[in-house]
Amino acid sequence: MNNEVFQQARASYARKDYEGALAAYTRCLQDAGHPLAPGELGLLYHQIGNCLIKLKNPNEAIHAYTQATADAAYDACGAVNYNLGMAYASLHDYEDAVKHFEIAVSDAKYDARYKAYTGMGNALLKLGKSAEAGVAFREAALDEANPDPTKALLNLGVCFMALDRPADAVASYESALQFDMQPDTRNKLYANLGQAYVACGQMQKAVNAFEESITDKTYFLSDSASVDYQRAIAAVAQGTSEITQVIQPIPAAASADMSGLDVAADGTAVYVDQDPYAGAQDSYYYADPYAQQSPYGVSESEDRFFNASDEELEQWSRGLAKQDRKRRNVGLKIVVVIIVLLLLAFGAAVFLYTQGWGYPSQETVVEELFADPQAASSVFSSEVPADQIESMTGLISQDSDVAIDGMNRSMSASTVYVTATTPEGGEVQYEVSLVRDLAGWKVSNVELYFPSQN
Repeated sequence: MNNEVFQQARASYARKDYEGALAAYTRCLQDAGHPLAPGELGLLYHQIGNCLIKLKNPNEAIHAYTQATADAAYDACGAVNYNLGMAYASLHDYEDAVKHFEIAVSDAKYDARYKAYTGMGNALLKLGKSAEAGVAFREAALDEANPDPTKALLNLGVCFMALDRPADAVASYESALQFDMQPDTRNKLYANLGQAYVACGQMQKAVNAFEESITDKTYFLSDSASVDYQRAIAAVAQGTSEITQVIQPIPAAASADMSGLDVAADGTAVYVDQDPYAGAQDSYYYADPYAQQSPYGVSESEDRFFNASDEELEQWSRGLAKQDRKRRNVGLKIVVVIIVLLLLAFGAAVFLYTQGWGYPSQETVVEELFADPQAASSVFSSEVPADQIESMTGLISQDSDVAIDGMNRSMSASTVYVTATTPEGGEVQYEVSLVRDLAGWKVSNVELYFPSQN
């Protein structure tokens, strides 16, 4: 690659001259006098996609990012698929956005999975899949690399409210209050907490939370929050600070905003692209994929919560409850529902199944196939005729250490791209198609794969 032109392109990008950067990256791509080394094709298409995003051309950016993923030697699969997910989300194509976020979090080399989990959660909320979104936001909050778990916890609370589980929403919101955040986020959090308290019948706490949200006079309650605020005030005025019966929700037309903190009203995405070669020179932050926010600091003591085991989390939550009871002198009443049990185990299992996870996994099936192709007929689907199995296994170069280059995963079908090493030392690339077989996977097709033709 022509390194001089490449550096010019990066300099133009740093100056926000995105058209100049795009032209320079394109020259690098087309420069026949400087052949591209392995991985450089993917790098250039990655950067071209970033420029196109800055120039507000997500359709062309998707094409460029897709070309980058076709370069098996390029090792930024997670970052590229995250950008692909963001690009699809900006076009309101949330189904495809979720698929690419899933690929991003499955990349072991991607060290910022919380970004993809956050984007996935917001996209799932847009699709009305509150339970699945809650699982994604939990993963984002518990990611040690996440500098801003506050918004993930707030959005988790939104999911719980959508699932009619206000007590769990209260636990999530109260946990988020332990972290530093900007005033506008804190105000939004207290307003949501107030509505969760109302749904739980804790009217005095609701009044306190609502008043905390508007105390600096910079935040205005939504229509639904205003209605809940007035209900809470009326209940307290009548001497009823605690209501044991179920609080009926207000009509849907005035219901609380369930879109999540980071989801704009029109669903548009505002995001930062990633330069994988920036190193220490730049620090990119992928938070807030649907609304531009600033990262918030997290102290070491606060971050300890997200490094803890499930047992430690339970102890921590119980400690908060004990402190709260002592401070408010409410005796033996238990007010905190542990945050670890965020979703029912059944809901989590369904989510994992719909996201393409299974046992044995796609990787295990493919490795077994290539380890001994002639003896691996059991890994093929029962729908594949025996003569086709014999034809496909004849294409396979036996390799007990086959390399998994990438994977497109969905609930019922998956595609795995692999590179096998021949006995002579050469490399052959394959595209392996798999179909769901109960909890696991079976091979349905094997064919040679030529990235340059895809």
